[in-house]
Amino acid sequence: MLGSNSKAALAAVLLAAVPAFMGIASWGLARGIEPFVTWYYCFAWWSYIALVEAWLHRRGGNSELWRRPKAWFELLPVSIGVWLIFELYNFRLHNWHYLNLPDSTPVRWLGYSLAFATVLPGLFASRRLLNHLGWFTAADCPPLVCSDRILTTLQVLGGLFLAAPLIWPQVAFPWIWLGFILLLEPLNYRMKVPSLLQDLANGRPGRLYQLLAAGLWCGLLWEFWNYWAGSKWVYTLPLFNRPRLFEMPLAGFLGFPPFALECFAMVSTIQVLRDRARTRLSRPTRRRLALVIWVLVLLAFLGAFSGIDRFTVRSYHSVF
Repeated sequence: MLGSNSKAALAAVLLAAVPAFMGIASWGLARGIEPFVTWYYCFAWWSYIALVEAWLHRRGGNSELWRRPKAWFELLPVSIGVWLIFELYNFRLHNWHYLNLPDSTPVRWLGYSLAFATVLPGLFASRRLLNHLGWFTAADCPPLVCSDRILTTLQVLGGLFLAAPLIWPQVAFPWIWLGFILLLEPLNYRMKVPSLLQDLANGRPGRLYQLLAAGLWCGLLWEFWNYWAGSKWVYTLPLFNRPRLFEMPLAGFLGFPPFALECFAMVSTIQVLRDRARTRLSRPTRRRLALVIWVLVLLAFLGAFSGIDRFTVRSYHSVF
């Protein structure tokens, strides 16, 4: 474990080195130099995450990377898994496709892992940055009454929102960016774990507003860096395709704020299930269960990566 002085020194180094590295990566991209062309998106996002976490630590904010590094690193495979759920939906929806990906399978799958692992750390670091800057920290609202009937209705709607895109992909495709909020938030509220519904019941909507803003901000960064990258995605939506900002139809930016809420709800559910397993199971049982889960997760990741190669990637290029 690093001491406080070492952490401060590391944060100072990153604050100086990361912008320099991003400058080099952007210069390499403009000159068509590898690996900056193919890997620019990953370079940009990991640089952004490192910069925000380092800045928060130096300014006395809530930097998860410095304050709880173990939990921060545990979030990376969760981030991959959460995003792969939407990739699986896309096998049916065909809303986006990948272009100019490395033709080497190990290299390409490493790229999937590194890119998808940035989703949750990027969103949550941005939310904590807004919180440190004071955005919406004093926001209040009339307390929301969450009766069992309301919670059940929301969950039924969530299930319908998640099923409908698979049945009617041409018209119901936007609903996947709402379904997990409606399905999981009532569950989290009932389990008394971090919940946006609980925040609203307490009359404190600040975290919800921060997540919405972080989702839009990250959406702009996702699309901006993707637009210039050599390996990238493009959208093929059945509706609302014009006008566009970068590769994204303007209407598509409406999906980023609720996506941030979905990520928060999904992580809260995952964390409470993990924590309850830790407290209710013996250590040997937890170890056996963890081994089984990790094997299943790895197999699921590899299967999803193979599916992306088959259904979502449209073109490859040689990396050697």
